[in-house]
Amino acid sequence: MEYRQVGSSGLEISAIGLGCTNFGTRATDEQAAEIIHAAIERGITLVDTANSYSAGKSEEAVGRALRGRRDQVILTSKFAQPMGEGPMNCGGSRHHIMRAVEDSLRRLQTDRIDLYQMHIPDPVVPIEETLRTLDDLIRQGKVRYIGSSCFEAWQLAEAEWTSRTSSLERFISTQCHYSLLTRDVEHHVLPVCEKYGIGVLPFFSLESGLLTGKYRADGELPPDARAAKFPQFFFGVMNEANFAKIEALHEFAAARGRTLTELSLASILAKPAVSAVVVGAMSPQQLDGSVAALDWKLTPEELAEIDEIAPSPVPNWLSFLHRTAAPVGRT
Repeated sequence: MEYRQVGSSGLEISAIGLGCTNFGTRATDEQAAEIIHAAIERGITLVDTANSYSAGKSEEAVGRALRGRRDQVILTSKFAQPMGEGPMNCGGSRHHIMRAVEDSLRRLQTDRIDLYQMHIPDPVVPIEETLRTLDDLIRQGKVRYIGSSCFEAWQLAEAEWTSRTSSLERFISTQCHYSLLTRDVEHHVLPVCEKYGIGVLPFFSLESGLLTGKYRADGELPPDARAAKFPQFFFGVMNEANFAKIEALHEFAAARGRTLTELSLASILAKPAVSAVVVGAMSPQQLDGSVAALDWKLTPEELAEIDEIAPSPVPNWLSFLHRTAAPVGRT
């Protein structure tokens, strides 16, 4: 296993992290425990969940699986997604965070969360209120480090500036959707993270199975496939152009005796700002496929060839300048 520093912080994590989105829904408690224990045995230390995954069931499954093994992992969770009706059951307010962290600690059966992340931006609550509350949680010992998720570049810069000017704890990391098929973050989020020492923890780097070779353009979707059950995860990526890229990437990897999974993860891990890639798994065998990516250090020539196969889109700066924060779902 390879271990990396999260941005410019003192926190070190495994370069492959275990995403726990499936726990509590697709995976039973027994399966979740088997996968988490297998991850630990393979040297994976980053275990990533959220209070909104399966309405808290993922945290509960993780908490049960980590009994007696809590100190072997860097445990993360998230807040800000709606956890009930009403405006105070979501977002980045002090009221919501104080309640959310206590609920997460109870479900996780732990006394602290190693990395507590704001799941989505809150366009209503000032970021200073959010950071000041998280700063308090660190001082109380309930949280060790804090991070963000799904933040735009300007929101990361604003949070960094607020932390510096108000002498508050800062976001050491950010999670974002980043894969060989979704590369727009390379033009705005990654440069900001490199500049300010924010570790990037990409998710959906395998595009929910598309970049494992699981789905082909001419194939029927199995009824139990993730793409059939959760089509929203594939909106905009399951198309003819991307399938052509996938086929070319598969051939590139196969010519080097590697798998498409290894290529997909190795290429993302080659970016300087990336601290770890968060991947899901439904079996220990899937973990092996992800961990194998760490053995492949792509050369500059190979990275250039990959860029030709699956190029990063040219940014539309006019569109970028007019982006607005997504609402957090207040009702």
